[in-house]
Amino acid sequence: MSEFDRILLLGTGPASIQLAVACRRMWQSRVAIAGRESVRSAAFFEAMHAGHSLASASVQNDQHYAMAGECVFDGVFRGYETVQGQWDTLILAVTADAYLEVLKRLPPGVLREAKCLVLVSPTFGSNRLVHSYMRSIRPDAEVISCSTYFGDTRWLNGDPTNRVITAAVKRKINLGSTEARSVNVRRLQAGFARLGIAADILNSPLAAETRNISLYVHPPLFMNTFALQAIFEPGDIPKYVYKMFPEGPITPSLIGDMLAQWNEMMGIVDRLRIPRLNLLQFMTDDNYPVRPESLPRAEIERFEQLEPIHQAYLLYVRYASLLIDPFSEPDKEGRYYDFSAVPIRPVFVNKEGCLDIPRMPKEDYYRIKIIQGIARHLGAECPTIDRFIDKYEETIRRAAAASYVVPLSEAFAVQTFEEDVKRICDNWEV
Repeated sequence: MSEFDRILLLGTGPASIQLAVACRRMWQSRVAIAGRESVRSAAFFEAMHAGHSLASASVQNDQHYAMAGECVFDGVFRGYETVQGQWDTLILAVTADAYLEVLKRLPPGVLREAKCLVLVSPTFGSNRLVHSYMRSIRPDAEVISCSTYFGDTRWLNGDPTNRVITAAVKRKINLGSTEARSVNVRRLQAGFARLGIAADILNSPLAAETRNISLYVHPPLFMNTFALQAIFEPGDIPKYVYKMFPEGPITPSLIGDMLAQWNEMMGIVDRLRIPRLNLLQFMTDDNYPVRPESLPRAEIERFEQLEPIHQAYLLYVRYASLLIDPFSEPDKEGRYYDFSAVPIRPVFVNKEGCLDIPRMPKEDYYRIKIIQGIARHLGAECPTIDRFIDKYEETIRRAAAASYVVPLSEAFAVQTFEEDVKRICDNWEV
């Protein structure tokens, strides 16, 4: 019997529907889904009830046909506390800052029966966090980290329902497990291969968790004066995440900060004896490629040996080369697809009627605070990371002190994430 015969998906976002369809395709699993009760999730649960627990995933590009399909769930649990039955594998498809909250809400019996937990979108240290929590409940439970979610999946018509569409699929992800010779990781690797995704198995979960591009690019892109003003004090003219100033935040100074933060991360990685990451190669080979006319292969491969000013130049060239999709077909006027036109989302009123902060940078705040906590524990200096956090916290303090006609979500509170940092760093011998 395989640990993937009975799977419980935790979280009711679009990725959970795609994952359910993928699990059925990969292993013909029994699959259930659970989520917290909220104004936002109500529409999802109502759609599942009306559709007799049937959900479907479609794809934007025919080449990703393996992702398309349907899944009739074997259980739909409205509230984590209501989960029943025995589930061998729990797939956490919620944001990394919610891992402990979700696990604490599950009935103890469900956790005691779980043999394997898969973290779909962890951040650096998430595996240690979950493994620490499970140690007192089921010490032998395996915890597997994916480097990142494998696609770009959205609600089919924009609002929560039982239908999603996957617009893009990654060519490669990375996996790391608490078990040195994990059969489950091999099964995951084979399953991903059937979906057309290469999955590299790394020596540790932490190594896999370093292979998430958001760790390196989101803090400099969002925790700067330009982006924060566009988020918290938006004007009539939109600003864009990946565009050069004045359309977006990218300047030589921002690229310098990106490079400095990468160096601080590598300082942490070195202390933990985890393989280093060539930032430019990772950006190019594992994320979005550019044409060799813009970035020659030799420059990419020797990036780590170059002087900082040369490294910053190459990173700037990389972003300039992706203002358009260099592999798209030009239209009759010679214009390529405007690849960089990703709007910076401003604060918004959420389904609960509270003013809220967009996922970027709300999730990035958690990510970078955890990294800061790990750096403190290891005695590693991280002045750039400290500055990003100070800038962001100063902004949300100022925003929280302003007068609004609606209440504020808890995202406007400065947080320490002390319990998570303590669990990650406890008994960590380096």
